[in-house]
Amino acid sequence: KLQHVYPLDYTSCVLLLCLLPQIGWAINYKQGDPVVLYVNKVGPYHNPQETYHYYTLPVCRPKEVRHKALSLGEVLDGDRMAESLYKIHFKDNTERQILCHLTLSEKEVDQLREAIEELYYFEFVLDDIPIWGFVGYMEESGFLPHSHKVGLWTHLDFNIEYNGDSVIFANVSVKDVKPVPLEEGGGGAGRGTGGSSEGLSVTHTYSVHWFESHLPHARRAERLRDYSFFPKTLEIHWLSIINSLVLVVLLLGFVIIILMRVLKNDFARYNVEEDGSCDDLDQGDNGWKIIHTDVFRFPPYKSLLCSVLGVGAQFLTLATGIIVMALLGMFNVHRHGAINSAAIVLYALTSCVSGYCSCNFYTQIHGQRWVWNIILTSSLFSAPLFLTWSVVNSVHWWSGSTQALPASTVLLLLGAWVLVGFPLTVIGGIVGKNRAGSFQAPCRTRNIPRQIPQQPWYKHTAVHMAIGGFLPFSAISVELYYIFATVWGREHYTLYGILLCVFAILLSVGACISVALTYFLLSGEDYRWWWRSILSTGSTGLFIFVYSLFYYHNRSSMSGLVQSVEFFGYSLLTAFVFSLMLGTVSFWASLTFIRYIYRSLKMD
Repeated sequence: KLQHVYPLDYTSCVLLLCLLPQIGWAINYKQGDPVVLYVNKVGPYHNPQETYHYYTLPVCRPKEVRHKALSLGEVLDGDRMAESLYKIHFKDNTERQILCHLTLSEKEVDQLREAIEELYYFEFVLDDIPIWGFVGYMEESGFLPHSHKVGLWTHLDFNIEYNGDSVIFANVSVKDVKPVPLEEGGGGAGRGTGGSSEGLSVTHTYSVHWFESHLPHARRAERLRDYSFFPKTLEIHWLSIINSLVLVVLLLGFVIIILMRVLKNDFARYNVEEDGSCDDLDQGDNGWKIIHTDVFRFPPYKSLLCSVLGVGAQFLTLATGIIVMALLGMFNVHRHGAINSAAIVLYALTSCVSGYCSCNFYTQIHGQRWVWNIILTSSLFSAPLFLTWSVVNSVHWWSGSTQALPASTVLLLLGAWVLVGFPLTVIGGIVGKNRAGSFQAPCRTRNIPRQIPQQPWYKHTAVHMAIGGFLPFSAISVELYYIFATVWGREHYTLYGILLCVFAILLSVGACISVALTYFLLSGEDYRWWWRSILSTGSTGLFIFVYSLFYYHNRSSMSGLVQSVEFFGYSLLTAFVFSLMLGTVSFWASLTFIRYIYRSLKMD
């Protein structure tokens, strides 16, 4: 058996690689069987990602700390579970058992005071059920004179619910318990304490009460969702979803009706019986038909464009897979970090999608350096991710946070990318190159490009990016708050059906806006639509990052270097992912539209 400071359950990782769901299996107990309580982490209440090991505080601890084997998702979530001194037996009530006697030095008292003043909370885990509570009590009262009281909870009441032979729910209470006052400098005394020149003596005690519940084990996640240690802000927000759906219907109707009417007139004007040659026709015509010999001219930076399309397709597959797995109930709220584990595994397995899509299209548009294209595709997201993670992890390591990954986990993740992700990208790229056909262009391209006329200001790239980014963002802005409250807060997101609807709305709006902007671009005889279609809707990522700034300052209480670095670092990565996904959808929608309109023309 391998012994590590933070041991990793490698069997769980193998199961994850086999795409087995993380299911909260019921543990059956008998009367008097020990129920292990693990201590996990502590941290500031308003900084969810700033967490430290529980035993970093001067609290009761065993002589030899024994850590629990953790899954990959738990390690990524900052969990560091260790066995506690609490003795809990199934259905055995306990009253005021002594946990330990401690003599706190002046430095340790100051450490506890600082933790309580920063609203530190702790997290224990019992039978995969998280138990939360505050380390101490703080009271501010009066102005003149000002009163500032800080107290330490030295007694905890554990309330555990059971059904038959399984545990359903557990929480901790300090009701009717008086905190031990902690005065400046470590002096003072309170009930159950003794002050002396050698330090402050405290006695930690606990009680255990068992209550019968009629809720079956399969539904115990509902009990956890109803618990309100953290403030509840997530509700079923059907009004916002209906508002987004109405927006999509109106937008779709606008694009379809307007464009079809305009295109119908264009087709009627262009598809007339003409006796002249194509050149003669071009001399007396204008609009998008006149550039039919240039509209399929391949763009610059082919490799980068194809890499964007490949990675965007990968993340579209990844996001769809995560939402479908969530709808199938594969993520139990009692399993810590289940979504993190699934996302890492799916990212590695879907690398073949990025390689295939990128190299396939790169070959179609006559790209020659396909090896470089595969390397660029594999590093387009992984390189920014590694740089961001290096900075964030270094800050966590410097502060001693449990969010800093241990070396074994870093090697495991690196091995997953080197042995699974990158090889699948190469294999996908080779298969895509070999299966690539010719580029389906309904019009021939001239050797000499046509001169592009001067464009009005409202057809410039910046304007299209502003329009194409704002409309998709407005469709998901309400739901985005709930997603941020889940990722950067304490919520358990369970409305995956609504999330799927919003995801479909986002893609639909992006595709419609892209088609409309591409038509307006071509109508001005500008055939540089390739990169413009990606940037127009891909700019939604910029709006999402700006919203993250607004959320940090106006919708959250986060503060400090550790939390801020992680929030802004990963928010920037999230915005980048959205840009890749929506840019890919936008490009393929524009390409399909352009092929359709030029295929419908009668040309000599």
